[in-house]
Amino acid sequence: MSSSPGKPGMVPPPPGEESQTVVLPPGWQSYLSPQGRRYYVNTATNETTWERPSSSHGLPASPGPHRSSLPPTVNGHHTSGAPAHPPETAHMSVRKSTGDSQNLGSSSPGKRQSKENTITINCVTFPHPDTMPEQQLLKPTEWSYCDYFWADKKDPQGNGTVAGFELLLQKQLKGKQMQKEMSEFVRERIKIEEEYAKNLAKLSQNSLAAQEEGSLGEAWAQVKKSLADEAEVHLKFSAKLHSEVEKPLMNFRENFKKDMKKCDHHIADLRKQLTSRYAAVEKARKALTERQRDLEMKTQQLEIKLSNKTEEDIKKARRKSTQAGDDLMRCVDLYNQAQSKWFEEMVTTTLELERLEVERVEMIRQHLCQYTQLRHETDMFNQSTVEPVDQLLRKVDPAKDRELWVREHKTGNIRPVDMEI
Repeated sequence: MSSSPGKPGMVPPPPGEESQTVVLPPGWQSYLSPQGRRYYVNTATNETTWERPSSSHGLPASPGPHRSSLPPTVNGHHTSGAPAHPPETAHMSVRKSTGDSQNLGSSSPGKRQSKENTITINCVTFPHPDTMPEQQLLKPTEWSYCDYFWADKKDPQGNGTVAGFELLLQKQLKGKQMQKEMSEFVRERIKIEEEYAKNLAKLSQNSLAAQEEGSLGEAWAQVKKSLADEAEVHLKFSAKLHSEVEKPLMNFRENFKKDMKKCDHHIADLRKQLTSRYAAVEKARKALTERQRDLEMKTQQLEIKLSNKTEEDIKKARRKSTQAGDDLMRCVDLYNQAQSKWFEEMVTTTLELERLEVERVEMIRQHLCQYTQLRHETDMFNQSTVEPVDQLLRKVDPAKDRELWVREHKTGNIRPVDMEI
């Protein structure tokens, strides 16, 4: 006989049944199986038997050949005191899983209770919302990724569901695309600046109106010179845009892409392992059900003498049932370990994605601020090239220009007189 680390909750039969009229040895209680067959449970050792226990030593009247070690309902997120009936095959060994996350049950009646308290979505077990109070958030003061993307979401296109982590991944990929488009936008701005600077420099060399004289001629020459100065300002602006805005955006995007790929592959591998472990549990559960059915059938045939099966056949069937139960528990433990690891990696990875998103937004904000600062400086430099033009235009004096021109080009100040006869 094996004992369990804890006592499963037992629901006694309704009033009027044998437990109310027949006195059992201390520690023993009577129950009905779902098929209506009576069995007895020692609440101290979790031993079960079809035979009514003897009152002499607190043991069954006969050892009873109908015992097998079966996995119980493992510790998922159950409500406290959830009833769990022992299976019809007699002996049951209760074990707890090593995983901290929600777990799978066995094929015993107790499993049906577990199934009511948990739901399975894409090979991941969750507490049923109707049987468990709301879970505590990992980061209750924030709307953090690590708390809100465990379940799947319906695909807006109606094509099944999308995993919560996939939604986060899509957001990050969209952020990467937005960053790429911002880099391309800045690049286009640089091209415009370069072309503009080239055209300004070309126009400043134009010879049109180069013959203008006087103070107006000086002002006009300054206008053309200001174009050359402005061209230089815009050329420097485009160079700074490339080195201080566009290039950092592109470099950050490449590193961001590498970080994203690591996160994606790691979680994908863990989900594949979880799916494989879940399939192994279901296979082991099916095998256990078949072994239990075979043991029960042979036991009943032996009891009613419908078969020539020997005690050795019963023992062999019991060993196979016990082995199937042990295999199921092993598969459940492996599944729980895989789910626990996936849970830990989900928390770590979602927090990492969250950090990357905050870093991305802050980095873009800083470089856009740098863009506006450079643009402001460019405007100031442009203004500085216009100021000399403005000063010369204020000094334009048509009278003085006339005087200077006359002095330089005069031919004489003696006017013609009438001709005498």
